[in-house]
Amino acid sequence: MAILITGAAGGLGTAVCRVFSDARVSIVAVDRHFKHPQSFPTLAADLTTRAGADALVADASKLGPIDGLVHLVGGFAGGKSIAEESDQTWESMMNLNLRVAVNTISAALKPMLAAKKGRIVAIAARAALEPSPKFAAYAVSKAAVVALIRNLAAEVRDSNITANVVLPSTIDTPANRAEMPKADFSTWVAPESIAKLLLWLTSDAAADTSGAVIPIYGKA
Repeated sequence: MAILITGAAGGLGTAVCRVFSDARVSIVAVDRHFKHPQSFPTLAADLTTRAGADALVADASKLGPIDGLVHLVGGFAGGKSIAEESDQTWESMMNLNLRVAVNTISAALKPMLAAKKGRIVAIAARAALEPSPKFAAYAVSKAAVVALIRNLAAEVRDSNITANVVLPSTIDTPANRAEMPKADFSTWVAPESIAKLLLWLTSDAAADTSGAVIPIYGKA
């Protein structure tokens, strides 16, 4: 059995893979590419299409049963008012944050339904619940991920499958520090803290937790 971790080569994904591996959880790490060899199986995938997500799950299934999915893929764009924001930004945010999640979850769900067990956890964002000026496209796409997971949880309630969504505030990654060098990093949430929460949500101990929308905001 293994947990699929998408977006595994990013700042959060690296911490999640490390925490899961340290806990001796079998994982399959997924991203477009990895800069360095890893001690666990890795797969490259294009999750922007249903076909790409289905191919990923088919490849992962060759390594063993898929016991869960931790979906970390996402991104940010914006900075303009709703009246000024471009169609390109809206489409980019909905595709990257929602469509990729739909593709990946739909593909991974099929073997879990067949096995009548599984764990699905997705990353959304604090912005999904708390409005902020000029971030509408990002916030709406992340709010859609919350709705996706809550509806999924309702659908799989009787299948021994759980579905939960985690809402971090700004994550303390090298990329975010480079993007916001004047910010107070001490208020940001540590990737390891998120990883430990994800680890629990994929464990047997979280069998009774499904449909939860869980904030993890650090000190902000």
